[in-house]
Amino acid sequence: MTSSKVPGLSARIERFPIAGSFTISRGAKTEAVTVVAELTQNGLTGHGECVPYPRYGETPEATLAAIEAMQDAIRGGLDRQALQAAMKPGAARNALDCAFIDLEAKAAGLRAWNLLDRLPPGERTTAYTISLGTPEAMAAAAAKAARRPLLKIKLGGDGDDARIAAVRKAAPESELIVDANESWTEANLEHNLAACDAVGVTLVEQPLPAGKDDALARIKRPLAVCADESVHDRKTLAALRDRYDAVNIKLDKTGGLTEALAMADAAQALGFEIMIGCMVATSLSMAPAMLVTPQARFVDLDGPLLLARDRDHALRYDESLVYPPESSLWG
Repeated sequence: MTSSKVPGLSARIERFPIAGSFTISRGAKTEAVTVVAELTQNGLTGHGECVPYPRYGETPEATLAAIEAMQDAIRGGLDRQALQAAMKPGAARNALDCAFIDLEAKAAGLRAWNLLDRLPPGERTTAYTISLGTPEAMAAAAAKAARRPLLKIKLGGDGDDARIAAVRKAAPESELIVDANESWTEANLEHNLAACDAVGVTLVEQPLPAGKDDALARIKRPLAVCADESVHDRKTLAALRDRYDAVNIKLDKTGGLTEALAMADAAQALGFEIMIGCMVATSLSMAPAMLVTPQARFVDLDGPLLLARDRDHALRYDESLVYPPESSLWG
């Protein structure tokens, strides 16, 4: 076998149908569009998957081009550490970062958590998402999922008090967390927080638009509030301490597992609780995120459960329990 000093890079766009549709305050979609990066060296291949996010101006085509544009730098010896400065945080860097880690782990004959000197992940309960809809539709969906211990409820602004009350009635035993996806306003913020508190919601995620969330520092919050769109990487943490109690770490925002783990450490040091979250994607996106779960109070890695089909060697899900990846998938 010919030995190569640097890995070769390939990338592609892949599409996976969603079971039904997935609806949040910004709209609905019926498929998950992912971009996969692969680094091959000495007969070994490292894989990474990302989901370009239109909220941040990302498209699959531009993300693919950004990954392929790193070809010459990788041929010139760019490694995972240099990648952090060579690319901005976002989906493209995530796919490459995770591909580097997978390749490094395979070359060293180690699992990724041992390679990175992190705690090994165990099985965790993941949230299961109820899409935004009418109170009646959301109650029907919640009733079907009421056996699950943790439900994540997508809300959308006006009428959310009726939605969350209907969901709670349909799933009386489940722990509820709420994701408003920036859809609330200063005018309905306190009313909606009170409605969530009244039915025992544990956490509300990103109620106000990023950059317009100052009101969270001026009110008495009756329950924990988590930043999502307002937080990206370590640099964005310190400014949020007066507004949020928790942060949602997503590898597509941080630009990979390398930054996500550093961010988790920094967030804990600042007193934030941690959620590890995801986009709707395959098990290849969830597998690296499992390394953050030992530090997470909330695990929201249900992306594959929302798909009509997952990829081969998928993560094992047993109802709401998700298990660490096998090396045949990643890491």
